Amino acid sequence: MHKDGNDDGVPQGNQDDVTSSGPGSAPAAPGSAPAAGRLGGLAARGLAAHGGSVRGRVAGLASAVVIVAAAGSLVAAASMGPRNAGGRPFEAPPAAVPAGSNVGICPGPARLLEGTPVGTDPQFSPESATARTLVNAAVLSTNAGVLPGSRLAEINGNPIAEIAKDPGSPAPTAAAAPPALLAGIVSQRAVDSVSVLTADAVGNQQATAGAVTSYTATDGDLQGAAAAGCQAPANDLWLVGANTSLGRTAVLHLSNASSTPATVSLDLYGAAGQIQAPGSRGLLVAPGTTRSIVLAGIAPDQDKLSVRARSAGGPVTAIIQQSVLRGLTPGGVDFIVPGAAPATRQVMSGVDIQDPASARTLTAKQGFADAAAALQIAVPGPADAVVEIKLYGRDGQKALPGGGVVTAKGGSVTEVSLAGVPAGQYTVAASSDVSFTAASRVTRGLTSTSATDFAWSPSAARLGSQHVVTVPRSGDRYLVLGVPEGRAKITYTPITADGKVRAAATADIAGGTTALIKVPGEVNGAAVLGYVMSASGDAAYGTVLLEEDGRADIATVAVAPGAAGQEQVAVKLGY
Repeated sequence: MHKDGNDDGVPQGNQDDVTSSGPGSAPAAPGSAPAAGRLGGLAARGLAAHGGSVRGRVAGLASAVVIVAAAGSLVAAASMGPRNAGGRPFEAPPAAVPAGSNVGICPGPARLLEGTPVGTDPQFSPESATARTLVNAAVLSTNAGVLPGSRLAEINGNPIAEIAKDPGSPAPTAAAAPPALLAGIVSQRAVDSVSVLTADAVGNQQATAGAVTSYTATDGDLQGAAAAGCQAPANDLWLVGANTSLGRTAVLHLSNASSTPATVSLDLYGAAGQIQAPGSRGLLVAPGTTRSIVLAGIAPDQDKLSVRARSAGGPVTAIIQQSVLRGLTPGGVDFIVPGAAPATRQVMSGVDIQDPASARTLTAKQGFADAAAALQIAVPGPADAVVEIKLYGRDGQKALPGGGVVTAKGGSVTEVSLAGVPAGQYTVAASSDVSFTAASRVTRGLTSTSATDFAWSPSAARLGSQHVVTVPRSGDRYLVLGVPEGRAKITYTPITADGKVRAAATADIAGGTTALIKVPGEVNGAAVLGYVMSASGDAAYGTVLLEEDGRADIATVAVAPGAAGQEQVAVKLGY
């Protein structure tokens, strides 16, 4: 537990860096001569038809001259005159695409494998007597105070909870003042399978919504905590952090909530390069189903494994359940989620680093090399990437032992240790002239005789406006906000379990620092379920950090992109 956390939700650290507050003539046209020639030929054949009479020949020749001259005039006129409007190219205006539903697919419980045929859906068995998997969700009302029709259901369509009924199309009414923002909520809903949060569009605007699945267990091989935001389906996803070496289990779950079948192909990258794996292509995921693939079956003995999942047909979500067992000692569990697509810059916040001396002692023990903070870099292209790594803490930038510049081989995964950095919460920024993906591993627990836990913080997009950030209702919860350069203001407005959106607070964060904001248990007597978050100024990044007082449990949830407005697509006319 961070004992110096601020229970009032005010950023901590250097007060100079972070402040908080409440609420002529035309040329002959090509083709003229050929046209005249054709007409002249027709005239000559007409002349022959008049017989051998001189008068007939003269009359026919005169007619031919007139016809040819007329034809040339017509062709020239056509070339000089304005074109037909139908043949003139012009720019078509973009076409507006009707707003669709906001859909988030939430992972199901973490489970142990029990007999796993390669490349097929594994059979599961319960993992412990204390395991709990809960969903918390929030859907915001429109500016007119209307809650979108929204619901939580199993991926096959079976209902779990109705959040709000379809409001229809109410007639606009004049109001003296804008109505208060409301939220439809799902609080601490237990689930035993993959679930789907759906919020319908209202007034051709996509609904603003968010949800999180949290898993906890205090016994069994899957002790620890794992959490993941509910994902929007996509056709191209990148995941970094999987491990299929001895004692490590990685299961990729592909979920298709659409009505269109999806055919998924996997690109696999390891420490030695790209892996050509039989069974990694043409994986069919039927509508309304989840398909699970044990990664050790197609890429065994890989201690650093990155996965790209590409779907043809329906969009899917992808999540890797990663767990560790060191002999008989549980080493933690996590949900690895997709991060940002390959780019020349990646940023990860929520990187919690333990005491470096104690961490060094632990990782020196056999089997514990992966029980410390690290950065993994996956370079999908053939060119090597020279990557510069910077860490920003609560009081500024911290030097990375070794200088912070590494060469990551193309087509492979490279791990960079973060050992030696002082304990604290950090934002990691990595940049290169070659595109790459990245994720940071965080760990908890410093003894080899007791359970440890870990989590992966994926690279994320910069914060924008109206992100719904939901949090579990138990444990210690923190917003970790990083601003690599410049300065940014972040507004965070609590959402409580009674469906109210409370007074906002603002964090003014200096560039090159990371702010830590503890989420209070309650606001005005109601449990805090999450926040509405917006950022302005320079680029800022956010992650929810989850811990449990007295235990080694740890999990991270990157702030998901905000709702999309009405989209437009370019229209090209032609043939």
